[in-house]
Amino acid sequence: MTTRPYIFVTRKCSEQQLQPLYEIADVEMWPEEETPCPRDLLLEKAKKADALLTMLSDSIDKQLLDVAGQLKVVANLAVGYDNIDVHYANDSGIVVCNTPDVLTDTTADLTFGLILATARRLLEAADYVKENQWKSWGPLLLAGVDVHHKTIGIVGMGKIGQAVAKRATGFDMKILYHNRTRNEEAETKLGAIYSTFDELISNADFVVCLAPLTDETRELFNKDAFIKMKNSSIFVNASRGAVVNEVDLYEALINNQIAGAGLDVFLQEPIESSHPLVGLHNVVALPHIGSASLETRYTMMNLCADNIASVLKGNSPKTEVIVK
Repeated sequence: MTTRPYIFVTRKCSEQQLQPLYEIADVEMWPEEETPCPRDLLLEKAKKADALLTMLSDSIDKQLLDVAGQLKVVANLAVGYDNIDVHYANDSGIVVCNTPDVLTDTTADLTFGLILATARRLLEAADYVKENQWKSWGPLLLAGVDVHHKTIGIVGMGKIGQAVAKRATGFDMKILYHNRTRNEEAETKLGAIYSTFDELISNADFVVCLAPLTDETRELFNKDAFIKMKNSSIFVNASRGAVVNEVDLYEALINNQIAGAGLDVFLQEPIESSHPLVGLHNVVALPHIGSASLETRYTMMNLCADNIASVLKGNSPKTEVIVK
């Protein structure tokens, strides 16, 4: 009798989207949606797992990979994979997969939503009504700043960056971008202008970070960067929290070095309401929901399931991550 493979899913997902896995394997799922699987339990499950379906909050490091003696594939429910030691996994013969492309437009929508919400003070205005403060109309009541015809600077012109730039064209914005390499497609199709990092942050009205977390981008946005920005500029981060020095960002905001910030990611997640940045009136803080539409999250789950099923059947997955 052949033993069925064992798959552990580290967070509650839609069983319907993972149905292909139930057909070929024994699947166990951590039952909580918002609470991560405890580290000690994840290590125990990894010891017998043929496949793991993981979240960004799960550290798939050397310690875990060493105890996972029969692990064949890790499918990360995200585009990013900085929570996984991909080099070590690859060297150990373990396939790593992610979910690129399928969340591009959804994340771009959210990113541009942060731009609008911060510039036009939408959350402040909504709270103003909810808290029964609206007593009359005034010519400068909750006046924000325009987005149209301004300059947007995008740091990280990958697929999501291009999607944000495409949305910016609808607002007649001038588009600057900084990337490790020139993106000729963005320049040709979207009119994006390649800039050095310093040129971008000095000239953009909206500085948007969509760069992956690397040694080069860690704390890229620090005191020196914020000093170089316009006093009227708004900073938006929808990439990774660690690209920002949060203490420096807080100081820049309270000292009016920059005008506001829209943040979907933080250094340590989740944050509490006592986090210094949350208490500032000119900050829009979101709980890492860049790709959080039902359609996109279901598609991401489908892709994870397809990748795992392919590997367990001896085939190549759709979206394998190989780091050289």
